[in-house]
Amino acid sequence: MITIWHNPRCSKSRQTLALMEAKGEVSVRRYLEDAPSLQELTEVQALLSLPVIDMMRPKEALFKELGLSKSDDDATLLAAMAENPKLIERPIVLANGKAALGRPPEAALDIL
Repeated sequence: MITIWHNPRCSKSRQTLALMEAKGEVSVRRYLEDAPSLQELTEVQALLSLPVIDMMRPKEALFKELGLSKSDDDATLLAAMAENPKLIERPIVLANGKAALGRPPEAALDIL
């Protein structure tokens, strides 16, 4: 099963969803409405094998409004995403015990 943390207002998220749907059944999680927990974010970050800041949207106005910095520790950044899912980079695709950031959308194909 393929799961995508999706924001329908995002063109990259829509493109990635279309690619995933062409590959099989997809479970769509609208993460802005159904925010992942701190534990889920931590698990997904480990699957992504990326620095926490790379799964965030630091250019988002909210990032600065919250006083966050790219140099903040992982726990601070993960907690900020759990409290404010708008800060999560999108889309994130989960499949086969792996995760990928759909930027570009084709990058998510690597985990299928």
